[in-house]
Amino acid sequence: MRVLIVEDDRALGLFLQRGLKLEGHEVTWVGDGDAAVDYVAQHRLDLMVLDLGLPKRDGLDVLLTIQDLHRGMAILVLTGRSGIEDRISSLNLGADDCMVKPFSFHELIARCRALERRRAIPVDSVLRQDDLTMDRMNRKVERGGEAVDLTVKEFALLEYLLLHRDRCVSRKELLDKVWSMAPEAGTNVVDVYVNYLRKKLEPKVTAVFGGSQLIETVRGEGYRVCATKSLQQRIQGDERGLEISA
Repeated sequence: MRVLIVEDDRALGLFLQRGLKLEGHEVTWVGDGDAAVDYVAQHRLDLMVLDLGLPKRDGLDVLLTIQDLHRGMAILVLTGRSGIEDRISSLNLGADDCMVKPFSFHELIARCRALERRRAIPVDSVLRQDDLTMDRMNRKVERGGEAVDLTVKEFALLEYLLLHRDRCVSRKELLDKVWSMAPEAGTNVVDVYVNYLRKKLEPKVTAVFGGSQLIETVRGEGYRVCATKSLQQRIQGDERGLEISA
């Protein structure tokens, strides 16, 4: 893999660079956030190991800045901050995994290998459901021929639901697979982001006929993407109801 280490501690940065090189990777080390953004903009990478506590530009700001630049690149965040808030923010901004310092180098290698395996799995580049199209390579989504602007985490959530369409995906599974959080974590982040997706994906006119249909809530279980009725079918059904009541 082509790996970028972003770590302001020179000794740690060089240690990680040397260790990952011994694993057979092509590794570059930079020591601040500005250098990280510049490097990502100019090079195609497979993995970035990113410290949050950086000079010039904080790690969270780096994640925010490179959201449209890191297509196909996995991101492993390192942090010396014990609070969960920064880890949640990192995952929401597109990080794939987080490790808290101090950490085991062997665990870091294992996590890098897991991210590499995840990237190596062959996948369909375009996912479709009804009038929704997701271009996974170019990270573009369209609904009814119109572009839909999604954040990194919204895109990842929709992608996972589409890959597992027609079956209920539990909140615990989504926390684990999309946010890399423990299933027992006390957070409603899944419900919040499903709501974000619904507002962005559902054509305004469908609100007249009962609201969201693409992402179905399975009460007490989770969420499911399934085929929806066409708008014309819903209009016709509504008209028949009006005729009967008349």
